[in-house]
Amino acid sequence: MARYGKKSQDKVERAMHEMKRGELKSGRSGKKVTNPRQAVAIGLSEAREEGAKVPPPPSESSGRTKKSNSGRGRKSSGSRS
Repeated sequence: MARYGKKSQDKVERAMHEMKRGELKSGRSGKKVTNPRQAVAIGLSEAREEGAKVPPPPSESSGRTKKSNSGRGRKSSGSRS
């Protein structure tokens, strides 16, 4: 079973071409997009808005986990004097 539909593939391809030509702008700020990952994200977002077959965006909690601060700011050294 395919994860992405044809419409979403077309949107991502269009966003990548616009990024390479320097025409792709970011949402609110309107800055030029230079990162390919950001171009893919913009293409998928546009496809989602049009109802294309695209998996939901990853949630923040599942993507990156915070490191626990077990040392509480202390440096750990191998031996004590």
